[in-house]
Amino acid sequence: MRSDVLNHALPWPAVLRATRSSHSYLRSDDSQMGKKARALAMGLAYNGPNLGVLQEETMVKHLILVAGNIGAGKTSLTERLGGRLGWRTAFESVADNPYMADFYSDMRQWSFHLQVFFLGHRARQHLELARCPESAIADRSIYEDAHIFARALYHLGNLSQRDYDSYRRVYDLVVAGLPSPNLLVFLAAPAPVLLERIRERGRAIESGITSEYLSLLESFYQEWLQTFDLCPVLTIRGEDLDFVHQISHMEMVTERILDRLGGREELVFPGSGE
Repeated sequence: MRSDVLNHALPWPAVLRATRSSHSYLRSDDSQMGKKARALAMGLAYNGPNLGVLQEETMVKHLILVAGNIGAGKTSLTERLGGRLGWRTAFESVADNPYMADFYSDMRQWSFHLQVFFLGHRARQHLELARCPESAIADRSIYEDAHIFARALYHLGNLSQRDYDSYRRVYDLVVAGLPSPNLLVFLAAPAPVLLERIRERGRAIESGITSEYLSLLESFYQEWLQTFDLCPVLTIRGEDLDFVHQISHMEMVTERILDRLGGREELVFPGSGE
C-alpha cells in the first residue's frame, strides 16, 4: 500500500519545477482536481486545498484494471484516465487476433483457440503493466476471460466440457503467478443502455449481440464479483454517466478513483450534518 510520508514539505511550485520536464502534461489544470491528479501521478501526497502543499513520498505505482460488460465504456475511460493522469494504457487485442474472423464464422470450432489466444495475450499484457515503472491502466482484465466470456461460450454450447475444463486448468496456473492489481474498476449499466451504445458505435462484429446475451454476461459478472478478492473493487454505475462528453462527469470519476487508490473513504450517517 502507500508508503509513509516524509516529515518535511515542499511548496507546490518547488515540486512543480523539479518535475516540470516529466509531468508537463498535467500542469495546465490548476483546479483542486488537477492538483490531486498531479500529486498521485508523481507519487506525491496532496494535503488539500487549505494547506496547498505537497509532501514528498516514495514513488507510488498503481495497476488498475477496468472491467465491465460490452458497451460499458471501458475503452473510453481507459483512454481518458490514462491521458489525464499520464498513466500507461493497454487495450484488448482485436485487430491482430488471428482467430477473430474464424471465430465469428464458426464459434464452436474456434472458441477454444480464441480463448487460449486471449489468455496468452492478457497474461503478457498484465505482466508488462505490472513490471513497468509507471502507473498503468488496462481495458478489460484477464480474469473476465475465464469467469465471464469462456463461461458464456460453455453455457451457450460453443465450448465443449473437455475444452472448457482444459482451458480453466491452464488459466488457473497462469493467473496464480500474476501480481495482483491495485484496483478493479467495474463499469455497470443495464442491458438496454449497453445495447443502445453498441448500436450507436456500429461495429460489424457486434451486430449480432442481443439484450439476452448482455443480461447473461451481467449475471456472470455479478457472480464473479461476489468472490473476487484480489484487490478492492470500485463499481461505477454508468447509465446516467457521460464521461466522454461531460467534463464534470470525468472529473468526478477521476476523483473517486484517486480517493480509492489513496485509501480515502468517507462515511456519512443520516442526520450527521444537523
